[in-house]
Amino acid sequence: MSKNFNTLNNNINLEPIWGNFMVLETAVRINSMQDAIHDIHRILLSSRDKVAHRINNELLSVYWNVGKKIFEFQQKFKDQVVDEPKSLKEISKSLTSDFGTGFSVSNLRLMKLFYLTYPQQQTLSVSLSWAHYCVLLTISDPYKRSFYEKESVYANWSVRELKRQIESSLFERLMLSQGEANKEKLLSLALKDNEISQPKDILQDPHVFEFLGIPEDKTLVESDLEKALVQQIKKFLLELGRGFMFVGTQQPVTINNTHYYVDMVFYNKILRAYVLIEIKTTKFTPEAAGQINMFLNYYASEVNDYDDNPPIGIILCTNKDSVSAEYALGGLANKIFASRYVLYIPNKEQLISQAEAVLQKWHGKSDDKDDKDSPN
Repeated sequence: MSKNFNTLNNNINLEPIWGNFMVLETAVRINSMQDAIHDIHRILLSSRDKVAHRINNELLSVYWNVGKKIFEFQQKFKDQVVDEPKSLKEISKSLTSDFGTGFSVSNLRLMKLFYLTYPQQQTLSVSLSWAHYCVLLTISDPYKRSFYEKESVYANWSVRELKRQIESSLFERLMLSQGEANKEKLLSLALKDNEISQPKDILQDPHVFEFLGIPEDKTLVESDLEKALVQQIKKFLLELGRGFMFVGTQQPVTINNTHYYVDMVFYNKILRAYVLIEIKTTKFTPEAAGQINMFLNYYASEVNDYDDNPPIGIILCTNKDSVSAEYALGGLANKIFASRYVLYIPNKEQLISQAEAVLQKWHGKSDDKDDKDSPN
């Protein structure tokens, strides 16, 4: 019997069985790894949600309390002659010096309005971000604001979706619609395909970067050519020896909860004035003039000290065919600019020559590359 068993054993080919076993083991290992990766994803997403909501809650609490302190300070001295804009500028200057951007005069006014609109902190919704509340605070009608606030929470609207619904006059359309059935149908259509708020929206919000004192991860300039122009203009003005001090590139300007950036900002200590420079790699457009005048108004009201003169702007427009420079004076009279500022501000021809030097070098490199790449 033993002999027959051994003979049977020797005749069996075990390779297919072993191969099937290896395939099964590999499949089990792959499934196990996918399960582990799925669990890790779930852990990370859950943690990110918690971090985002914790940051958001702290930010709302801080800004509400800052608004409360400003209101209480102003109430304390309401019977005395207190210059509100001056006091806010002093507070803004101190906070900006110690905690960075995010505490401009307009933002401090917004924090005060935040406190006055929601005097009971516990009524704030932790489902909404500071950016949501900045949009809601632009609505003066309390019933209308309450409607959009509740719908933002219920439908989990992103900030962009909230703005879109306000611009579409959803509240007014609902009020004008007849009957509950029509109202429900209109609301369901409005909620269809909404852009949903995500935790990453909070973590990527510029307000959060300001709040945490973390530099925002933004592109300094739109192209390498703009970067070369910025470096050349900076070098030229600092070497000019007419009182120019470099403040920085891509300086933030926040207007109506929208973040903009000024390409270059200088301060001229002789003129006691800020000089804002916008560099465009296109021809001059009215939109460019409108934007820099908006920046000038912001600097005049939010950044200037009391003994500073009005800021001025320079738009430097470049393309391969032509270069132009235009002055933007904001509210400054042409007569004052011509008699005082022109002594220290470089003229258009000087700025154009600096830009042309960069363009000639830049496009020369590009032409050389094209010649090398082209077939003989």
